[in-house]
Amino acid sequence: MPKPRPVLRTNRTVGAVVIGGDYQGLGIVRSLGRQGVPVCVVDDELSIARYSRYCKKFVKLANLRKERVAIDSLLELGTRLGLDGWVLYPTREELVAGISRYRSELSEFFRVPTPVWDSVRWAWDKRNTYRLACELDIPVPVTQYPQSIDQLSDLDHLAPPFAIKPAIKEHFFYATKAKAWRANSHSELRTLFRKASQLAGEGEVMVQELIPGGGSQQFSYCAFFRNGEAVGKMVAQRRRQHPLEFGRASTYVETVHVPLLEELSERFLRAIDYYGLVELEYKLDPRDSQYKLLDVNARSWGYHSLGARAGVDFSYMLYADQVGRPVSIATARAGVSWIRTTTDLPAAIVGILNGDTDWKSYLRSIRNCNVEAVFSSNDPLPGLAEVALIPYLAIKRGF
Repeated sequence: MPKPRPVLRTNRTVGAVVIGGDYQGLGIVRSLGRQGVPVCVVDDELSIARYSRYCKKFVKLANLRKERVAIDSLLELGTRLGLDGWVLYPTREELVAGISRYRSELSEFFRVPTPVWDSVRWAWDKRNTYRLACELDIPVPVTQYPQSIDQLSDLDHLAPPFAIKPAIKEHFFYATKAKAWRANSHSELRTLFRKASQLAGEGEVMVQELIPGGGSQQFSYCAFFRNGEAVGKMVAQRRRQHPLEFGRASTYVETVHVPLLEELSERFLRAIDYYGLVELEYKLDPRDSQYKLLDVNARSWGYHSLGARAGVDFSYMLYADQVGRPVSIATARAGVSWIRTTTDLPAAIVGILNGDTDWKSYLRSIRNCNVEAVFSSNDPLPGLAEVALIPYLAIKRGF
């Protein structure tokens, strides 16, 4: 488990470096800033978090996707700005992987709560995730791992539709802006598998059964996990997502009470000796009423700011633990909701037009929502920046 560094001998406050300044990073900036923690935002894209009243410094770097370049840039930045002892908060999978692999080097300068690679590798590669889950009796979707297009004939006995997904997300995601592709026939499976293999790499494309149902059947277990237990935890249901079928991100989420997901998730995290913030995603299969594990994210997640309103401020809990402050055990209360309006509105419109969303229930959810991801009356500039950046975000990330 990553151990907190000794408290600095100087009297200055230990700050945090948030790597990635989208709405997820903004949530971390606000969480820490409200507690008086100085925050530096680092990004290689246009960033909304830089405009937060709580962001003390913003640095634009040339490239955070190339692992060694990103590590060297962080070390140079830390030395130049005097950020020794500050806590690192990566917000993307490739950053988590790089920081984990070079953790010992980075720990000479920063506090690094990202787990060691022996833990992270179980989340980084879904083949590892599903293999371990099966060993631990945690349900997963039926998944095949063809090494080449010739091996797709071994799947002829399976009925479509299929989900075509990368075992390792990054190359596929940045090339397609998609989390997965749907194949409605075996011929379409062959076409899409060939295309996905060219993007993700030979042998890294999985073929998975498509669990019936939409985003409202997706649930997540979220935690600050330490020493084999959840110090802070929350279970949430994804009410709406964008895109509608293979949602890259939640657009409307509500906290719920599902003890079974706590049990399954903590079993997995104990097995990999996990430390830090984490989200495990599940989908409820209506055919057998089982929650099936889809993903493990070894970092903060998009709607983590929901936690603070529900009684669990995940970002600050991690910071407090890293600097040696006491952290109280907390569980999120049910019935608290979160929305990201800029993506939820188009998702809701499409859902209403398709007949998947009832407009009355949509309006009711808006009225009852507790947390907005970006727009804030006491920190308004990030919201204005996001509206201005809608064309950029649509092109860069597909939102």
